[in-house]
Order: sequence, then structure tokens, then C-alpha cells
Amino acid sequence: MTRRRRSERGAATAELAMVLPLLIAITIGLVWLLAVGAAQVRAVDAAREAARVAARGDGLADAVARGEQVAPPGSRVSVQHAGDEVSAVVVGQVSGPGGLFGALPSVTVSARAVAADEQTGPTSESR
Repeated sequence: MTRRRRSERGAATAELAMVLPLLIAITIGLVWLLAVGAAQVRAVDAAREAARVAARGDGLADAVARGEQVAPPGSRVSVQHAGDEVSAVVVGQVSGPGGLFGALPSVTVSARAVAADEQTGPTSESR
């Protein structure tokens, strides 16, 4: 069994104190990336829901409202009829975590879904 020299005492604590902020920064960055991924999934779900509601014939305003319920906050939802298809597009922004990470840019998430139109008569509405 070897003894540590006096000069090495507390070295582990000092190393931990130097590395800990970096580990916290990496953790915050990873959580932000997970938030971006979750927002992308919500955008895809919102586009699919809006296209489905419009294809059933519930009206474009109802489809846009349903898309906005599912989409990330502040997203723009648009629904259009084109021939025998209904398409919905969702575009939203995910802001950076702020604070010391305020330099991180916001990320745009978007999704498009198409459904077969179960009704007749092309119309379009955008919001």
C-alpha cells in the first residue's frame, strides 16, 4: 500500500472543480437537443392531425385549430386542398436554453403531411 504525497492531496477535488462546469454545460446542451427532437415530433404529429381532420371534411379552420393544439407553442399551421389531396404544413421555432447558453441559435422545426381528400371541392386556407 502506497501513501500519497502531501503535494497530491486535494488534487482530485481540484480536478473535479475544473471539470464539473464542463459536464454541466454538456448536460444542458444534450437536454436542449432532446427538446428540439421532441418539438420535431410534435410538428410531425400536428401536420398529420391537421391533414387528417381536413381530409375527413371537418373544415380547414377546424384542421388548423387541431394542428395548433398539437404543434409546439408559437408554430404556424397551414392546410391546403389540392385536387384529391389535403396537405398540412407546420413550422415552429425552438429557442436556445438562454442564460450562459444565449448564444445558441433558435432551431426551426417543420413537417408536412398529405392525406387523401374524402370530400370534393378544392379550397384553401392558411393561418
